[in-house]
Amino acid sequence: MSTTVHTPRRVLILAAAPAQLLDIAGPAEILAQASRLGRPAGSEARLYDIACHVVPEPGTPATSAGLPLGSTLSAEELLGWSALDTLIVAGGEGARRRGDEAAIRDLTRHLAARARRVVGVCTGAFILAAAGCLNGRRVTTHWRWCDELARRHPGLAVDPEPIYVQDGRVWTSAGITAGMDLALALVEADHGHALALAVARELVMFLRRPGSQKQFSPHLSAQNGLSARLADLPAWMSENLHRPLRVETLAARVGLSPRQFARAFRAEAGTTPARMLERLRVEAARRMLESDGAGLTAVATLCGFQADETMRRAFLRHVGVPPGDYRDRFRAERRLSHHEPSQRSMPA
Repeated sequence: MSTTVHTPRRVLILAAAPAQLLDIAGPAEILAQASRLGRPAGSEARLYDIACHVVPEPGTPATSAGLPLGSTLSAEELLGWSALDTLIVAGGEGARRRGDEAAIRDLTRHLAARARRVVGVCTGAFILAAAGCLNGRRVTTHWRWCDELARRHPGLAVDPEPIYVQDGRVWTSAGITAGMDLALALVEADHGHALALAVARELVMFLRRPGSQKQFSPHLSAQNGLSARLADLPAWMSENLHRPLRVETLAARVGLSPRQFARAFRAEAGTTPARMLERLRVEAARRMLESDGAGLTAVATLCGFQADETMRRAFLRHVGVPPGDYRDRFRAERRLSHHEPSQRSMPA
């Protein structure tokens, strides 16, 4: 498959040492694969012209993995740029610790002012915020650092839930691999849905996740802060969703009376057992609707909903759309991908 190729979009990936290697390599590979899969057969044209600059720190490796990574352009060359399509700022320890350094702040401001689109991957949002590029914006970052970002920059609307957020020309993503989901969304915005799906398939990314998808699953979230007695319960609940799972059953599982259990669970998990169970059932139903051919009634039964209508109301509360609409979206994506040419016909 191919897309119409014009002048390559100039992209700069900016980072501060030590940077998170995947925050640089992930988006870069997504855009590079889009260039390879999207160019006409026999053409060497590129959709994206990608450069990288890592602001060094004496005595510190360029990446948190300890691997060396050289810049393709110097800061002096970048300060001479009058325009670029996309500025991507990578995260890592350097982004969190060094964003206020004058050289980083000034270079970021210069490039952001000349970019059509500004992107923060993971904690790259700290650099953009320090440069004043996120003022008044809704943003996200790695869940572990959302509170710190909001504390340092109270003028931001920091949302810890989604894997990426777009607010006007500014895009920000959650941690690490979410930067690849964001990069796929950039490809789709630039060159269409079919190319984004082709890139996801080429890189064996199971599904191109929507930005509204939460950063981590309900049962992993629930385990944070749980005592040893309750820590394994969310996973056990996820494996037994087809059962009624009344409070008495859950309490017996952990050796507490129903009243003791309800009180302890709410104190540690910050929610009731019933609400946690509904979240787990919705999450399981979402996975089935995305990947299986089961009908809505079968999904509702397997996930423990008493009726189709019960599942529909739960989806509206947690996902914002009915389960039928959610399923149809992913079926449409699969039909589109099946109608694209096979990988063997794609240019090498």
